[in-house]
Amino acid sequence: MSPDISSAGRPGSVLHRSHRRCVVCGSDHPFGLRLDFTPCDDGSVEAVVDCEPLFQGYPGMVHGGIVSMLLDGAMTNCLFAHGVTAVTAEMAIRYHAPIRVGHELTARARMSDARRSLYSVQAELLQEGEVRATATATFMERPQDTA
Repeated sequence: MSPDISSAGRPGSVLHRSHRRCVVCGSDHPFGLRLDFTPCDDGSVEAVVDCEPLFQGYPGMVHGGIVSMLLDGAMTNCLFAHGVTAVTAEMAIRYHAPIRVGHELTARARMSDARRSLYSVQAELLQEGEVRATATATFMERPQDTA
């Protein structure tokens, strides 16, 4: 069964029907970020994030847990753009530089490998033209009985 990919707002954006209550990209989450991931010509996806002060950990810096959530959400939406519904099996994050609250951020992700029901995906968060955090992850197809 093929996943149902539908528009999340603007032409070309990605939103998976079963993900509408997701805190990162869901349109039906009352407190969610509602990020709008757009497919790019190279097979990646990207979204712009407003780094609100409520994301703060240390003064002026986005909390590392929020950074992790954004990277994971970008990679999941990349898979959606490729018609894949999967869950995170393993993820490694590298924090390169602090991400500042009050400044716009771009979240990007691209698939690097697909084997059987496992997918390798990479993501990065950029702020002011600089890579601030990166992640690599392995995703496994979501069992149909939990859909």
